[in-house]
Amino acid sequence: MSYSSNYLRLLSFTKQLSSYVNQGLHDRALALFQRMQASLALPLDHFVFPLVLKSCAAVHRPQLATSIHAHATKSSLLTNPFVACALVDVYGKCVSISMARKLFDEIPLRSVVLWNVMMSLYTRSGLVMDALKLYEVMDVAPDESSFNSLIAGLSELEDGSFKAIAFYRRMEEFGLKPDLITLLTLLRACLGLATLNLVREIHGYAVRNQIDSHTHLRSGLVEAYGRCGCLVNAQNVFQSMEERDVVAWSSLISAYALHGEARTALEIFQEMEFTKVWPDGITFLGVLKACSHAGLADEALHYFSRMRKDFGVQASSEHYSCLVDVLSRAGRIQEAYEIIREMPVKVTARAWGALLGACQTYGDVELAEIAGRALSEIEPDNPASYVILARIYANVGRHEDAQRMRMEMREKGAKAGAGSSWIVYQD
Repeated sequence: MSYSSNYLRLLSFTKQLSSYVNQGLHDRALALFQRMQASLALPLDHFVFPLVLKSCAAVHRPQLATSIHAHATKSSLLTNPFVACALVDVYGKCVSISMARKLFDEIPLRSVVLWNVMMSLYTRSGLVMDALKLYEVMDVAPDESSFNSLIAGLSELEDGSFKAIAFYRRMEEFGLKPDLITLLTLLRACLGLATLNLVREIHGYAVRNQIDSHTHLRSGLVEAYGRCGCLVNAQNVFQSMEERDVVAWSSLISAYALHGEARTALEIFQEMEFTKVWPDGITFLGVLKACSHAGLADEALHYFSRMRKDFGVQASSEHYSCLVDVLSRAGRIQEAYEIIREMPVKVTARAWGALLGACQTYGDVELAEIAGRALSEIEPDNPASYVILARIYANVGRHEDAQRMRMEMREKGAKAGAGSSWIVYQD
């Protein structure tokens, strides 16, 4: 077979390979790759290997990835930026982060895309500080993606929202313009701080740059405005959406639920049903939280039952915790305890905490002892269970037991933290 015929076959195979990878048919892609290796007289090129490595990462084929690495090294393809990026990515996802970093350090010419791949691997693995250290030694100018992965990683840290926003300001100093991904990650940071000014800034920027029509961004704005207590803005953004998916509806329901507008939240859910948008687990969390804040115990039981029977949504620990919370607030603590006893999923500290708090309100010492013991096992360093149980004992005149709780708290090193707050000035 002539060189030109082989070359045309290679082009045809590569096109088919690309189609399989883009459709997520990775097993077919890898089978085609093996066929290409066996039937083509030409060496495979730098267009083929990144596609195959993407499939290796998707279906976790580390052995094939390492063999391609060896082939790429022999063929001097490591200098190709596409092959280098795909290799580092697959090592980070299929082998180990440390091996990916070793390979990254060995690559002679590192493009900004390659730096971004390595930083993204770090942030996805929760190694945000390592990603930051890598950013600080970049020998090429960062781009929007460099900042996006770090803003996203920082926003996931405890108390990381401030750091994420500060890092965004560094991006502005570089003269880089935020893209859709930047805005979405910033909105997540806003949720932790309820910073209305920044939400308005993001919204205004999106409108000016004509990217505000994106459904995910508008849903994020609905949630962010709702978290800030700006329900009018949340409603306005929602009403401006031409297509309202389950995320948008759930965000609006949660916004009203968070601020005690339970009846409105439930009305929105009914409207959602009318428009034939299928609710998911997050939707029902918003509905149950609305019931909890308003003390609507019967309604909570009704929606909890419908969630499973009518919509096939499996209840998670969070759903059960919300149900326990609403029953506890309503004084139906025995029912709440029965829910806990029959939960098919792990009982959370929140569920036991809701029951214990209700026991203090309604003076049920027996259930309080059960809840207190369970809480101390789940969170032995949390002083709340000891403090509440001590108060319950003191309220019924069992002062020796109250003192015993305080002693036990000190012996286990559980200390009540000092109260703190911050003030955010809004225009």
